[in-house]
Amino acid sequence: MDIPAAVIDDLKHQARDAARHAYAPYSNFPVGAAVLADDGEIHAGANVENASYGLAMCAERTAIFQAIARGARRIRAVAVYTPTKTVTTPCGACRQVIAEFGAEVQVVCFADSGAVEQRYSIGELLPQAFGPTNL
Repeated sequence: MDIPAAVIDDLKHQARDAARHAYAPYSNFPVGAAVLADDGEIHAGANVENASYGLAMCAERTAIFQAIARGARRIRAVAVYTPTKTVTTPCGACRQVIAEFGAEVQVVCFADSGAVEQRYSIGELLPQAFGPTNL
């Protein structure tokens, strides 16, 4: 799936901007994500923590749920930003949710530190994913 560089740059910008709105008082690990829906719209989200740690929500899922709530049903790409020395890939739960909305989703992981951006397909990050065809 070929996504123009300008669109990837916009995704990355919106993901970085979303991290500024993260609610991360416990981990101090603000994460921002932006999702490119099949219709070309971009939806962003940030992680939201909770004193009951299990109730926290990752930035990737927040962005995806924003897209779905606004009518998207397929996702083409997800950009994940972390203010770290190395890039960070989505957690297992986020990988599963990403796979639900597109078998060929491109995942772009980047950080401010100058670390090399990493790109994966969701199939590389979650091989043999459980999905709708398993039901």
